[in-house]
Amino acid sequence: MRRTSSRRLFAAALLAASVLAPMAATPATAVHAAAADRYVKDKDECPPDARDGLGSELTARLDKAVEDVRQEAGIPGLVVGLWMPGKGNYVRATGVADKVTREPMSTDLFVRIGSETKTFTVTALLKLVDDRRIRLDDPISAYVKGVPNGRRITLRHLAEMRSGLFPYTEDPDFVQDLLSDPSRSFTPREVLAYGFKHPNTFAPGAEFQYSNSNLVLLGLVIEKVSGMSAVDFIDKRVLRPARLRHTLFPTGPEFPEPHARGYTNQTLSGEVEDATDWNPSWAWTAGAMISNLHDLRRWARIVATGTLLSPETQRQRLRMLPTGYPGTSYGLGIFESGGWIGHNGSIPGYESVTVYLPSKKATLVLLLNTDITHEGQEPSSLVARAITEIVTPDNVYDRPVPLR
Repeated sequence: MRRTSSRRLFAAALLAASVLAPMAATPATAVHAAAADRYVKDKDECPPDARDGLGSELTARLDKAVEDVRQEAGIPGLVVGLWMPGKGNYVRATGVADKVTREPMSTDLFVRIGSETKTFTVTALLKLVDDRRIRLDDPISAYVKGVPNGRRITLRHLAEMRSGLFPYTEDPDFVQDLLSDPSRSFTPREVLAYGFKHPNTFAPGAEFQYSNSNLVLLGLVIEKVSGMSAVDFIDKRVLRPARLRHTLFPTGPEFPEPHARGYTNQTLSGEVEDATDWNPSWAWTAGAMISNLHDLRRWARIVATGTLLSPETQRQRLRMLPTGYPGTSYGLGIFESGGWIGHNGSIPGYESVTVYLPSKKATLVLLLNTDITHEGQEPSSLVARAITEIVTPDNVYDRPVPLR
C-alpha cells in the first residue's frame, strides 16, 4: 500500500501485497466457456478495430495523444474505445498485455474494473426501489444490524458516499491482514468490522467521503431483501437484461481468458509486481467485477440514460452533489466530470473509465493494465483528459486528484 491513505477519490481502495503465493483459482478456461455460452452477437456491435469516419487527421491526432500519454505515464497496455454517433468511431489497442512475453494488448481482453462495480451494485439496488421493496430513505439499520449510527444513515447516504462511516480500507489492521496474505478471501462482514471499530467521520449527509464501506453495506441490503446472493441478483436483474455477456462478478481470484496481466507498485516494498491473480474479495460489491470493452460500451449508455430503471428512479440517481473537488460531482454510485457521466475503476494492476456524454451521445471506454500513478495522477485520467481535449474540447474529462 502506498504511504498515503487517500491517494484516489474514486479508487477501489488500492491495497495489495508484494509477494503472491500460487493460488488455487477456478480454471479460467471454464469461466471463459461460461461467458462464451452467454454471448450472442448484437446487431449494434462495432468491429473491435473500428476507427471509421473520424477522418485521417483526427485519427492521427488521437493516435499521437494516446501513445504520448502511454509512453510518458509508463502504461504497459491500453485499450481505447470512442464512439461518436454521426462522426465515427475510434477503437485502438496499444502496448503490451504481458510485459514478460510481450504479447500485444488487444481489444477483446477481459480486465478487472475495480470501482466501476459500484454502478452495477447501485443499479441492482435501484431495481429494488422500482420493485417497491425498499426506499432510498430507509435507514440501513432496517436491513443490517450493528452499523454505527445506522438509524440515521440511509440507503441514499450510502449510495451518495455521504454516510460518514469510516472506510474499512483505511484501518491499519485491515491493511496488515490483507498485505500479509493477498490470497485470503474476505467476507463482507469481516471487512466492515475493520471500519466499524472507528468513530464515524461526520454526520450523515454532511459531507462527501468516498468509502467502500458504503457499497459493501448496499450489497448486504440487496442480499437481505432479494433472498439471493449479490452475485446472482446482479447477474439476473442487471447483467442479463443489459445483455452484458462478458461481464461477471468473481467470487475469488478467477479470471476468464483472454485477459491482460496487471501491474501495480502498491506493494510492501514499493516495487512493481504482477497483480493479475490477487484475490479481489475484499472489494466485493464495491470493486470486484470483471468486464471487457464491448460490454462496457453498452453499459456506459445504459447506466447514464437509465434504460433499466424507471424515469423517476433515474432522476434520483443523477441528482449530482458536490464532492469538494472542483469539476466532479457525485450522484447515486455515479459521477459527472466535464459533462461525462459514468464511473472509473482502479484496483491493483488495472484501471478503467466508462463514461457517456449525453449532449453528443458519445461513449468513451478505457482499459489499462496498471494503476501506477504518474506525477501523482491516475493514468486513466491522463488518457481520458488527452482524448476529450481533442474530440470534445467543451467537455473535458478532468477528474481531479484529491489532496494527500
